Amino acid sequence: MIRHVVVASTIGLLGFGPMASPAGSAVTLVPHRPILALDANQSSNWSGYNQGSQEQGGKLFNGVAGGWIVPRATQHKPGEAEFSSSWIGIGGGCVDANCTITDATLIQTGTEQDVDANGQASYSAWYELIPAPAISIGSMTIHAGDRMKASIAEVIPNTNIWTIELMDLTAGQSFSTTVPYASTHLTAEWITETPVVIGGGGGVQIGPMPDLSPVHFAFATTNSGPAGLKASEAIQLADPNTGEVFATPSRPRGGTRFNDCTYRTRCPAP
Repeated sequence: MIRHVVVASTIGLLGFGPMASPAGSAVTLVPHRPILALDANQSSNWSGYNQGSQEQGGKLFNGVAGGWIVPRATQHKPGEAEFSSSWIGIGGGCVDANCTITDATLIQTGTEQDVDANGQASYSAWYELIPAPAISIGSMTIHAGDRMKASIAEVIPNTNIWTIELMDLTAGQSFSTTVPYASTHLTAEWITETPVVIGGGGGVQIGPMPDLSPVHFAFATTNSGPAGLKASEAIQLADPNTGEVFATPSRPRGGTRFNDCTYRTRCPAP
């Protein structure tokens, strides 16, 4: 949910839309979208863990939950506005183990960790029902180091009525809403994301990501049971043009915890 881009007056209410590239051609900064898979374990916009229905033997997902510590964001490149988000979701990921099948639906909630061109960090909370734009949770004030806990679950299985809950355990704040959403129920994920830049003569490119302190994900569950995360389900975020790695998850611990590290090819487990 990129809310602080101010490079063009045509940027939409929640902060994404057309902007000017260095060459002057129009590009679009897309904050959240389904996975752009490069292969079975690499993506150009996601880093973390993804479970899919086929990979899980036909399992459908009607609930996902997890917690994370809001990472501290610092500027990676002087003078550059940079963006990242940490979230849980259902849909939008790899359905099969080889990631040859992906899903276009996505219901998600999380936190945003951005840095403006002057190096000033900002933090916020949001939820989103793709393809609708992200909705800011203005009632919550987020800080680096806050312990978050989130869940997304159908009120009654197979009704496509979902309750989204996000809690800041450090600040004692919480948010809950119930919404209709037509999900495929095909994937579940725990992700660190950077926006995708489309256009500007370069096709799909990686968005600018800040340096983040390691993102500690924990308490990963699906359908009210332990997620049982496996190393084979890890996704590394990489530049589709150069192969440069922007974020790497650690091996899972206990099937429910992992770390995610920016600008590293290896990340220590929690």
